[in-house]
Amino acid sequence: MLELTTDERMIASGSAGAGAAMAMRIVAEAARLMGAPRLIPIASAHIDGALYHGDSGTLFAEKLVSGGARVGVRASLNVGSLAPAGCAAIRLPPHERDMARRMMRAYEAMGCEPSWTCAPYQAGHRPAQGSDVAWGESNAVVFCNSVLGARTNRYGDFLDIACAISGRAPDYGLHRPENRVATLLIDVGGLSRELRSSDVFYPVLGTILGRRAGSDVAVIDGLQGCTTEDRLKALGAAAASAGGVGLFHVAGVTPEAPDAATALGGIAPRETSALTPADIATALARLSTAGPTERIDAVAIGSPHLSLVEIDALERLMAGRQLTVPLYANTGRHVVGPLEEQGRRATLEAAGVIFVVDTCVVVTPILPELEGAVLMTNSGKFAHYAPGNTGYAVTYGSLSECVESAVAGRLVREARAWR
Repeated sequence: MLELTTDERMIASGSAGAGAAMAMRIVAEAARLMGAPRLIPIASAHIDGALYHGDSGTLFAEKLVSGGARVGVRASLNVGSLAPAGCAAIRLPPHERDMARRMMRAYEAMGCEPSWTCAPYQAGHRPAQGSDVAWGESNAVVFCNSVLGARTNRYGDFLDIACAISGRAPDYGLHRPENRVATLLIDVGGLSRELRSSDVFYPVLGTILGRRAGSDVAVIDGLQGCTTEDRLKALGAAAASAGGVGLFHVAGVTPEAPDAATALGGIAPRETSALTPADIATALARLSTAGPTERIDAVAIGSPHLSLVEIDALERLMAGRQLTVPLYANTGRHVVGPLEEQGRRATLEAAGVIFVVDTCVVVTPILPELEGAVLMTNSGKFAHYAPGNTGYAVTYGSLSECVESAVAGRLVREARAWR
């Protein structure tokens, strides 16, 4: 049975204003439905609920504002439907554009940081290991839990902002240490080191992880010395899209997994999977829906948002060449700001790169409407969501293949060590 403290009951009764009362009641009711015994204080929040999906979301946020609600902890904002920092043209009709703008302004009025990125961990929002937070956005949640070692469940719209205002979250799920222990073991040690050390492998591995784990916790063994933060980002994003993964461990890499045995809590795994080249080939094929075609109408990278390291890689691969097909580079203002200061954004744009800032091509209408269009991407998350959200079929490839295809104006494949 849920037990609220005296302070929590007073806030829910209106002592801190109508907005705070509504937020506290929402969090308390969510806790009751989840069977949580209490609420726990949180250190921060990441808000996914500011993305416009309909007028009700805007009206909900404005009701909180009219009730005097303010966030009680640090709260960064996920991507919105518009692009205040500038990007490609967004094709929202006037009413939807106005409501999306009102929604974004309402969240800023409550004290949320106008970060507008799905990768807040790249923009300086990195909660301490072991701290409790309330984060929305599936890739941010899995990165926060897995790579940073902070503790959060997958908080959806609009529980995320209610937690941020109340400074509380239900005590259940991945906030509890016993629920963070792995029960599945995935061994990739039998695959070539060349493959395990390549960026293109990680969204494929994430797709396998998502399908096999669902919402269970797995530990991956065999990636020691092969990972980077961007690779773990891509792995988690694909796993959270293909399944309900909120936490994974990588033996010898992530903070709660000095080795596989520790991640498993000293208990034998319920299931062990040793990945084979056939497993990889099957998952790789699932990421492309366009079939055997060389047609490429657009290239999109940056889901999750591109880091400065990834922009550096893009520049090296372009090598000063002009693109034939538009390449949409989705990223945050924390990345575009330094690029502008260094004059690099203008150079890339002149070569055909279209920066999408504060949002992305899969959550708001940016891509041109074309019959039978094909989008090429190196993102497992884009590959999962783009067909349904944009109407484009998808061809998956490495960043190098994406760049070469954008230069050539058709699909270009390179030799890959998938065995």
